[in-house]
Amino acid sequence: MREPLRVLIADDELLARKRLARLLAALPDVSVCGEAVDGDAVLARVREGGVDVVLLDIHMPGLSGLDAMGLLPEGGPHVIFCTAHAEHAVNAFEHGAVDYVLKPVEAARLQKALERVRARQPASPPPAKAKVLPVPPPVSTERPAFARLPIPTRQGLVLVSPDAISHASLEDELVTVFTAQGDFLTDFTLNELADKLPAEHFHRVHRRALLNLSHVTRLEPLETGGYLARTARGHSVEVSRQSARDLRRLLGLRKGAEDEGA
Repeated sequence: MREPLRVLIADDELLARKRLARLLAALPDVSVCGEAVDGDAVLARVREGGVDVVLLDIHMPGLSGLDAMGLLPEGGPHVIFCTAHAEHAVNAFEHGAVDYVLKPVEAARLQKALERVRARQPASPPPAKAKVLPVPPPVSTERPAFARLPIPTRQGLVLVSPDAISHASLEDELVTVFTAQGDFLTDFTLNELADKLPAEHFHRVHRRALLNLSHVTRLEPLETGGYLARTARGHSVEVSRQSARDLRRLLGLRKGAEDEGA
């Protein structure tokens, strides 16, 4: 029989806490060890001990959920965020959250998140004097961390392989990521995307564009000294004059007249 997971519910809304408590009561091997209405209360309850998991809201009075998570002791409880705000998912996972569940929380989704917690817990020691055959560790089917880029959208978190991204562009203060799966608006800035994507393929070719060279099928020269890059999906991306020089060096092309005058 499995040891029950001791779960602390942290949300400043009474109805949200009641819903989570009701869902947890219907799950096997789970017990509610307390409730908290803000980040300070979470930290105080964790210091008392006996907490395996915190179901943590993002927006609470005082400390935010992310702030409270950052102050949890090393080796402390696992954190599952339960929130209506999808835009903080990337930050949450970067800080070690086990899962990120969007409200309204459903029973099956919550149970899946708790099973992920169990998968991270060390196996229980065998009974004394029992002979146990060695069991090989399970083969992980998960991709390495950040093998896919998580893009928060209104429909949830979209996971995209960097190889599937052709480019990203800034229009009217909003960044759109163009992929084989579709085009997605994101809260990432172009600088943040450049930091997260492999530098050997992605190049900042314009102050308003990030380009994956592996998707480029043609570079058309412009009178400005730049290029118009054509992608395999038929998109056009402007390459600035300075970036065109860099691309020519990268591709080992002969210098143009504009390079000589630079």
